[in-house]
Amino acid sequence: MNTCHRCQRALHFLDRVGRRDTCPDCGADLHCCLNCLFYDPHYANACREPNADNVLNKEAGNFCEYFAFAENRQSRHASAASDVRAKLEALFKKK
Repeated sequence: MNTCHRCQRALHFLDRVGRRDTCPDCGADLHCCLNCLFYDPHYANACREPNADNVLNKEAGNFCEYFAFAENRQSRHASAASDVRAKLEALFKKK
């Protein structure tokens, strides 16, 4: 399921996301780095696509040719955060 990077609202669209498309709930740009499958803050320019141009404002709409809408982005981050939290709690657990 596709969700907005800002408000986490579920989005339903039939075609590709255009450069000027916005979230109907919060108005955030949808064709932006934060909604992209290749977005990863741990990579150079926060992008796993090596041929993509550097985009300074990751939240703003852009013209990137490699954009692909990331599905379930929030749920992946939420599960990773809960895994880390569980490991920390186990590490500092009182005996």
